[in-house]
Amino acid sequence: MRLGLTLFKYKCTIPHRFRGKYRIVKDPSLKDLYRMRQDFDREEQNMLILRHPYLTIEQSFGHAQALRDNTQVFLDKYREEKRQKFYKEISFADHLCHVGYGEKWD
Repeated sequence: MRLGLTLFKYKCTIPHRFRGKYRIVKDPSLKDLYRMRQDFDREEQNMLILRHPYLTIEQSFGHAQALRDNTQVFLDKYREEKRQKFYKEISFADHLCHVGYGEKWD
């Protein structure tokens, strides 16, 4: 009795059961079919939006010109701040000012 319980308790699991020549193919459930239907509906709505855009080509021409101007002003300001911070004109005298090479013994 104990030997039978031990042998029946062991269950052999085959690691790659769902691929290969002798695979097990799962039957699609209603949930899978419903999810596939939702995916198709969503894709159809997206294609409809892409086929019929909100604005025509003439209406969309130049619509971001004001934004582009503000962006250019911001980038110019940012580049100027960066230039002031990193590209300073520094001489050797500025680097060696802490040495104090004057004639202090007189």
